[in-house]
Amino acid sequence: MIRFDDVQVFVQTADAGSLSEAARQLDQSSAYASHALQRLERALGVRLFIRTTRSLRLSDDGERYLPHAQAALAALNSGQHAIADAHDQIGGSLRLSVPSDFGRNLLLPWLDDFREQHPALTLHLRISDRPADLVRQPLDAAFRYGTPMDSSLVALPVAPKNRRVLCAAPSYLARHPRPSTPDDLREHNCLRYVWGEQTFERWTFHTPEGERTVSVSGDRLCDDADLARRWAVAGHGIVYKSRLDVLPDLKAGRLVEVFPENYGQPAPLNLVCAHRTSLTPVVQRVREFVRRRCEALYDV
Repeated sequence: MIRFDDVQVFVQTADAGSLSEAARQLDQSSAYASHALQRLERALGVRLFIRTTRSLRLSDDGERYLPHAQAALAALNSGQHAIADAHDQIGGSLRLSVPSDFGRNLLLPWLDDFREQHPALTLHLRISDRPADLVRQPLDAAFRYGTPMDSSLVALPVAPKNRRVLCAAPSYLARHPRPSTPDDLREHNCLRYVWGEQTFERWTFHTPEGERTVSVSGDRLCDDADLARRWAVAGHGIVYKSRLDVLPDLKAGRLVEVFPENYGQPAPLNLVCAHRTSLTPVVQRVREFVRRRCEALYDV
């Protein structure tokens, strides 16, 4: 008989690319996780991974089995949510992928409040500025800025009117002439970051004369948008970020808006799922909860 926890170890290992990392994420010992994989392989009569002393990769059979294992785990999780919802409770696990800045500085405390309302819920968060693969990775949903490139994904609006904002610390603006047009940014230290596989260094604005895109440069580049915001707060340059990410800094005066608000490029925040069956009661409730928090943040 195939055990649920063995399938979970297999899926987590395929996602992590490492048995020891999968064991850590599942709060198991490496030995226990290894035995779980061996049990599953014996039950299926195939090798799921090709193992060497330096690497671990899926075998052909493992590649074929993975989507079925992911679907089975998703179905079991949906069943847990359905039972909990029938008793007007939310339980089971909620696996989310979130961008770095929004995740650390806004979503984390909001999810703490959400879980206080639903103590039977287990949260699994993946915080990264590299978009997760919602089809292959064991995730329920992802918060993402912008319109999904993959039209097969389901996107639910959370903050549909959110835009980018160009801003800098008062200390930076005291040392440098304030830019009045996008072209002026070529003379400024612009704080860049990597989103996905691309460096965000072509900044687009909606000016009264029309859309204007300018290539920017600077002495700091990172793969974490939260770090770019921190650099801006410290006075190291100008940053162009989602207004949601910097709204607390703007309200506290740590950052100052440089261009008018309507200059900013649209950056709608959505909750994205792989397919309609992923819209479990817990996913829909967390989306509504976060949507209300975003609205309240703008209204404060």
